[in-house]
Amino acid sequence: MKNVNLQPTIVYTPVYDIHFWGIEKMHPFDSRKYSRAYRMLRHTFGQPLETRTTAPKAQISQTELLTVHSESYLQRLHSSAYLSRIVEIPVLAKVPYPVLNYRLLRPMRWGVAGTCLAASIALERGIAVNLSGGYHHASREEGEGFTIYSDIALAIVALRLANRLNENQKAMIVDLDAHQGNGHERIFYEDRSVYIFDMYNQHIYPRDAYARQRINYDVPLMPGCGGDEYLSLLRKALPAAIKAASEVGVAIYVAGTDVFERDFLGMLSLDEEAVCERDRYVIDTFVKAEIPLVMVLGGGYSPDSYRLIAAAVDYIMRRYAGLR
Repeated sequence: MKNVNLQPTIVYTPVYDIHFWGIEKMHPFDSRKYSRAYRMLRHTFGQPLETRTTAPKAQISQTELLTVHSESYLQRLHSSAYLSRIVEIPVLAKVPYPVLNYRLLRPMRWGVAGTCLAASIALERGIAVNLSGGYHHASREEGEGFTIYSDIALAIVALRLANRLNENQKAMIVDLDAHQGNGHERIFYEDRSVYIFDMYNQHIYPRDAYARQRINYDVPLMPGCGGDEYLSLLRKALPAAIKAASEVGVAIYVAGTDVFERDFLGMLSLDEEAVCERDRYVIDTFVKAEIPLVMVLGGGYSPDSYRLIAAAVDYIMRRYAGLR
């Protein structure tokens, strides 16, 4: 990214929202946080925000999905019962597949396309935020934990196939979701061109010991870890990881808001300011290192999730895009 004039860009479409007659509210994940965050930002910045926003032209295709996921897995997604287990809403097993395909899978396929687009844009403009994505539990053969497609892996593979990263450049995943990113760890288990930094609560789901062996820089946390301890660990570990990775061509930041103290599932204790400082620190660190940065949302299981997302994007737009 040397000598690149930063032009931070938001990738967003209203199609990201997942909603089907309120059934989605049976899971604590806010499946409409994408539009809520964008509306908050639009209210703050007005029309100038639209000049910084772009949308995917189409959802991710079956052919593209097959660059990471197996055909047998994608076929299993035609089962409503299987999908209901992935998203942890048992009643969905009774919903016909065509409905789930349109109401659940389609928004996620648009989210995947958004991450792929954001990765491409970041190489040109320095920073791109996909207001979706971060589906970090999906592996080649399985979906779990409300994640169906591995958007991060698909974006990295797409960059490689398009020769946007040279053979010496690594893709770096910085996963700060409260949950271990076992999906991409399994996908890239044998691929050392991807450097994985994962900082997570080690005593909650998924506790995937096999996937954990693939983490390059492993920062397991105890439940209840507070903001001061968290930020101290991050400030020591992230620069060391970037140095160890060397030749990073792009970084993908999973900015899960489930580290927030009022999150229903993360079981960590960062207050609002600590979450915001985490995001500011990661963003500033990669800008200073002149490494293109892609931010994706990851998990968040509190009513405040969209506000925390908007705060991070607000910071990017004010500091690096000059919006007021």
